[in-house]
Amino acid sequence: MKLFSGNSNTADILRRLSRNKLAMTGLAISFILLLVALFAPLLAPYDPYKMDFSKMLLKPCREHLLGCDDLGRDVLSRIIYGTRYSLGLAVIVVIFSTTVGTFFGTIAGYFGGKADTLIMRCLDILQCIPHLLLSVAISVILGTGFLNTVIALSIASAMGAARVMRGSVMSILHMEYFEACDALNCSKFRIIRRHVLPNSFAPMIIRSTQGMANAILQASTLSFIGLGILPPTPEWGAMLSGSRNYIRDYPHVVIFPGLAIMITVFALSVLGDGIRDASDPKLKD
Repeated sequence: MKLFSGNSNTADILRRLSRNKLAMTGLAISFILLLVALFAPLLAPYDPYKMDFSKMLLKPCREHLLGCDDLGRDVLSRIIYGTRYSLGLAVIVVIFSTTVGTFFGTIAGYFGGKADTLIMRCLDILQCIPHLLLSVAISVILGTGFLNTVIALSIASAMGAARVMRGSVMSILHMEYFEACDALNCSKFRIIRRHVLPNSFAPMIIRSTQGMANAILQASTLSFIGLGILPPTPEWGAMLSGSRNYIRDYPHVVIFPGLAIMITVFALSVLGDGIRDASDPKLKD
């Protein structure tokens, strides 16, 4: 699983990934969602915040392809802009949690001893609490909003990242090039920077792709229960929460944001699974 060990190995991983039709489908959908997020102002037919009470709960029609919500706002425009918030939040959460997890996981795995014991026992205590419940508790303490939601999800996700990094570091500590570095009296910082991180980071890349799907799902959950990103921000979970009272008579205001969450989580999940399978040396053909 040395994604950075050489061009030939990377090319082999990409070749096997390209043969996975489900993973390539996920990659294509993810790329389309990225373009939607980047060019939302150009793609959205209406202002996602503009209210028109004459079109309250308007069903899908030629003028409003996905209808309007309870305040007369265009659902399609809000979903398009919601892609920015959902993907942006997921990316920030993954970057932050991966950075923190890599730092503590590397220290625990490389130095071992008391540092490893202290870090892992703290993680054991925190991981006794389910991730979503921990995120809810942190959100209650910090309050709602984009930044606080990022912090809540990042703390919960960083614990798993630290464990993955620790295991990856420990699996390569006894390889020959580490013994050579010790024989040359290389500094610990140089060994970590030049050898530990590049050769143990592949599992973190795989986890990051899958972590984005979890971050979007959990962010939507927090927003749905009123502890994440709140209206009028066009975030998918907040859209579901604000429209749930109309699900029986006007299902379009709930179905389309729900489909956006489902498709995004599906795409990122199958892409992460495909990268994991392509990077697994046991599955090489």
